[in-house]
Amino acid sequence: MTATTLRDHGADKGADPGGRVTSTVGFEEFVAARSSGLLRTAYLLTHDHALAEDLLQTSLTRAWFAWSRIDGNPEAYVRRILVNTYASWWRRKWNGEHPTEELPDRTGSDFTDGAASGQDLWSALARLPRRQRAVIVLRYFEDLTEAETARTLGCSVGTVKSQTSKAMAHLRIDPALLTHTGEESR
Repeated sequence: MTATTLRDHGADKGADPGGRVTSTVGFEEFVAARSSGLLRTAYLLTHDHALAEDLLQTSLTRAWFAWSRIDGNPEAYVRRILVNTYASWWRRKWNGEHPTEELPDRTGSDFTDGAASGQDLWSALARLPRRQRAVIVLRYFEDLTEAETARTLGCSVGTVKSQTSKAMAHLRIDPALLTHTGEESR
């Protein structure tokens, strides 16, 4: 039930003097129903469980403050908050890489190489620019159409198409993915 539905049916007993809904009943139902799907999207964007949880928490907090103004489908609104918050995070200075004096030794092949190959797609996605990664996640992992992806990202359908094309071109030449297809030897 959305906030406007609560207001229209008189189910909300607590409205502030400005007429905005202060009930969180609809919000709590939404979070219970959709938080796992939104967490999956956040993980696919960040490629880190802790950051994904932080991203979702921040996005849901922002959605809670705007809940009374959301009309229609709240999931699209919250997903847009999620992607915009993610985009603002990568603009900050990144401190995840720490230089060392010596590189770690690399051993020869062992049984873990097969398991590592499953992670190559994830690492290739992590190497994509943030906007391209967002387009790939929304189009192929969240199964949104080009138009829905464009609305979520706040851009044109043409931008979604060009970013998808560029991302796929990057993935085709990614060295980690080439080693498993046998194209590296060409």
